[in-house]
Amino acid sequence: MRKEKIQYMTRTIQNWAGNVQFKPENYLLPEHPDEIATYIRRAAQEGKKIRTVGSAHSFSPLIETSDWLLSLDHYQGLTSVSPESRTATAKAGTKLYTLGELLFQKGLAMENLGDIDRQSLAGALTTGTHGSGTGFGILATQVEALSLLDGHGNLHSCSRTQAPELFRAALVSMGLLGVITELKLRLEPAYRLHYTHLKGDLDETLENLEDYKRNNRNFEFYWFPHTKSVQQKLVNRTDDSPRHNGAMRWVNDVLIENAAFGALSRYARRFPGQAMRISRLCGKLISDGERVDWSHRVFATTRLVPFVEMEYNIPAENFVGAFREIETAINKHRFAVHFPVECRWAKADDLLLSPANGRESAYIAVHMYKGMPYKAYFETLEAIFKAHGGRPHWGKMNTCTAKDFQKMYPDWHQFLAIREKMDSNGIFMNAYFGQLIG
Repeated sequence: MRKEKIQYMTRTIQNWAGNVQFKPENYLLPEHPDEIATYIRRAAQEGKKIRTVGSAHSFSPLIETSDWLLSLDHYQGLTSVSPESRTATAKAGTKLYTLGELLFQKGLAMENLGDIDRQSLAGALTTGTHGSGTGFGILATQVEALSLLDGHGNLHSCSRTQAPELFRAALVSMGLLGVITELKLRLEPAYRLHYTHLKGDLDETLENLEDYKRNNRNFEFYWFPHTKSVQQKLVNRTDDSPRHNGAMRWVNDVLIENAAFGALSRYARRFPGQAMRISRLCGKLISDGERVDWSHRVFATTRLVPFVEMEYNIPAENFVGAFREIETAINKHRFAVHFPVECRWAKADDLLLSPANGRESAYIAVHMYKGMPYKAYFETLEAIFKAHGGRPHWGKMNTCTAKDFQKMYPDWHQFLAIREKMDSNGIFMNAYFGQLIG
């Protein structure tokens, strides 16, 4: 039995975008589940709240608290690997970029990933993070089983066959049911991907959208507002050996997509009236390219230019109509925006608070450079998303209320009942969720 210990410290916390800043009373860095349980029990005794932080990549105030903030940065790595069953169990704080390499060393890989790998495993999964591809669910659907500590410090294990209702609730739960400690992942043998990015035309892309989605393992596109230019991203499995020009990749990913775009973004922030012109310039500069590499190295994209983001999931059949309304709204209001609109797809699932619950899904994400006015832009597009059955990404900005979520999620009250059972004292709540849940 590990000796219980409490080590308190405090620090100012801000998320990646800098739009959420706060100073918790205590910042906790446990190295073992026993320590996490100790913190939970002590919080209950002292009437404190605990929020869990991964890499602070969410734009909504999920982690904000004036009480205790628990980080799993010191709780990373694999606890077991089974190449035969193609599964592995990982500690919840493991960063995705670390996980990808650890699995690769064992000849394994996740079936799909998003385009950022800086998040912690549990943080990415429990906020509904996703990649793109009509044959794949959100990242949480790759979990076979998990363990979590409830509001009394008691350990629960669940899966599709063991406590299945808790399992379906916990996978997208934003830390409201407890602190997830380990996750068992369903994996594939390590595989290579052929990644192609192409300059395309918006109207042609929308006209042939179903072909693009059907004929590629992963497909997504980025539209530059005030133009007809899109960047298409097509990803397919291959047996070819890895091939890529490291220098050219650095030029494209870092110099052009980050350094140059960052300079243009700073200019747009200083002179907002030039944002439309900058968007048009970026649309003209879209280039074609390709590379072959191992899957976890293809999915991830370097993101160094800071922004705020709103993303909504809508039924896939509503995508073209919603997108055309977005295009019309941006042109009508002449919004000073130069960041592209990102469009991706995901398969339906049955996780209680997954935005993809019960429907084949499209995701549309809009961004604004840090420090530029975004409210009018986001609110105008949010109204379009909601009119098309939208559900916001839990980690992205939105203005939804408790009434909105009750309408959006058929399993909302089932989730709340499970939350009450797992955390009857509200240990894992904060002000934001207090407004949504009560």
